[in-house]
Amino acid sequence: MTDALPLQTSIEPAAQPKNHGIPFGEAVKVWARIAALSFGGPAGQIAVMHRILVDEKKWIGEERFLHALNYCMLLPGPEAQQLAVYIGWLLHKTKGGLVAGALFVLPGFLAILGLSYVYVLLGQVPLVEGLFFGLKAAVLAVVLQAVVRVGSRALKNNVMRGLAALAFLAIFLLDAPFPLIVLTAALIGFFGGRAGHPAFKGGGGHGAAKGEVVHDRDTALGEGLPDHARPNLSWSLRISGLLLLLWLGPVAALLFALGPDDVFSRIATFFSQMAVVTFGGAYAVLAYVAQEAVETYGWLQPGEMLDGLGMAETTPGPLIMVTQFVGFLAAFREATGLSPLVAATLGAILTTWVTFVPCFLWIFAGAPFVERLRGNRALSAALAAITAAVVGVILNLAVWFAIHTLFGQVREIPFAAGTIDVPVLRTVNWPALLLAGGAIIAVFRFRAGVLPVLGVCSVLGAAYVLII
Repeated sequence: MTDALPLQTSIEPAAQPKNHGIPFGEAVKVWARIAALSFGGPAGQIAVMHRILVDEKKWIGEERFLHALNYCMLLPGPEAQQLAVYIGWLLHKTKGGLVAGALFVLPGFLAILGLSYVYVLLGQVPLVEGLFFGLKAAVLAVVLQAVVRVGSRALKNNVMRGLAALAFLAIFLLDAPFPLIVLTAALIGFFGGRAGHPAFKGGGGHGAAKGEVVHDRDTALGEGLPDHARPNLSWSLRISGLLLLLWLGPVAALLFALGPDDVFSRIATFFSQMAVVTFGGAYAVLAYVAQEAVETYGWLQPGEMLDGLGMAETTPGPLIMVTQFVGFLAAFREATGLSPLVAATLGAILTTWVTFVPCFLWIFAGAPFVERLRGNRALSAALAAITAAVVGVILNLAVWFAIHTLFGQVREIPFAAGTIDVPVLRTVNWPALLLAGGAIIAVFRFRAGVLPVLGVCSVLGAAYVLII
């Protein structure tokens, strides 16, 4: 997640809720439209939701939209998808949240599943190989852009810059686990915020759309809090229990039936753990996934992680959907007793399930009590510190991808408790370096959009492979 907007300090308005009169069928169509347009990472996805729900439809106002976003950015997981769940629930109760969240994921899931089939079946075809060769080079520029974008918002003072530097050194030199980095940063920020240290004050975030502000009182939902959105401990416990069963029940069943060493059990447990610690957004998660899926489990190669990220960048939905590709390849290569494609499909479904069911849990369990988080200085400071550390994690990801993409050989040199990847300079891949350099110039110098850069690099990569 990128750093949060300042938490609202106002209290719940005294206005009585009104019947918004929005048909559920119309809401389903709008959520499907939002899902189809959700390209460009969380900032772009949140902007699409804001434009349609606040500016165009006027279903909710600016204040309520930002308050919901503030809460979602305190949670692990993709904040844009969770924001859709929150607003869907606010408008049409539980069924509204389920539909909004599921539709937000579905187009990306189907698109990446189709591309995954192409990848394993036709990956050695020169045209397809060239397309992914170009994608890898372009993705390097996209990840560097994420470092700059998040860093410009998060690193407002020397304390935050120091946290980012320490996070980078911890993961690059010491192979420190991503969850440990997140926890340490959160504790530093929490206690720094409680102490009132000015360095940990929140700010920035995705920001609201510029122009005329749509106030809550002028929207369909109005200023009042709907009856179903008021704190209800009994409902929260019931829905939490059900979602926990849906999330962890399949994990327990796989462990019992197949044992902990089976690939499906490993997928279920690993991505369930990831769902709890994925603060910092998709790019930070990729560093964690790459560390574990590539180096610990051996499910795929570093270059294949770039291919997966390229798929996620060019399809709608959360960028964290790249994890689906990882689960697909893991099951494709390691499952026994099943057709590889059947196993891969089940691996993709399982990964998506244990990644996104927790997102519904966080919203349904916590949203009715979100008012209690307003103005909480310590929580806001913890998030600010996490975001600063995430900058260092994403920078490590950019360095790791660059080393493994631009060079044919990489050596591991022992250092302290871990190892350092050092490229063999004579094995530099000049075509990849030129494509990556061109993509970086296009993104930073000419402000080119992500999709055009990915598209052009894919075409150039395909042309190069076909010519040689």
